Amino acid sequence: MAASRALRRLLRIRDLEEEQRRLALESSLGELHRLQGALTATFERERRGRGLVQASARTNQLPDRLAGLEEARAADRIVAMLEPRIKAQEEEVIALRHEYLLKRVERRQAETLIQESEAREAIQADQRSQQSLDDWYGARQYRDGADAGAPKPTAEDSAFSSPAEAELSSEHPS
Repeated sequence: MAASRALRRLLRIRDLEEEQRRLALESSLGELHRLQGALTATFERERRGRGLVQASARTNQLPDRLAGLEEARAADRIVAMLEPRIKAQEEEVIALRHEYLLKRVERRQAETLIQESEAREAIQADQRSQQSLDDWYGARQYRDGADAGAPKPTAEDSAFSSPAEAELSSEHPS
């Protein structure tokens, strides 16, 4: 029982560690999606700037052309800043995903240990119960034999797995 408590404590710790890693991964993924959204918006800004340059070429509006060129240059500068940050964030996401999966495996291993321990305890309890029934049946056979003056039961009589099997065997001798 003490090992079971220790295993349950270990499982609880592994579960908390897995949860922390999952939250860190979700946070990092959120940041990555935010950066990718900013990159997409920057590409849209550059596209609008080029569109403004093209429209000003048809209308000969110099201020619109200059504004369009500046929009495109600003977008290029932002893209140059965002791309390394996105790459670094992607690497962080990969590392956090790896850590999360490792913690998940550790938690599942602890769960398996607990299940095996519980199964072992259940088998032992069944064996103790069966031994108790065997002892009870052997004592009953001995008591009934002593009352009737019959010989003591043999090892073969106590080899039955339940009192019902012993009674069936005595009714139908082989």
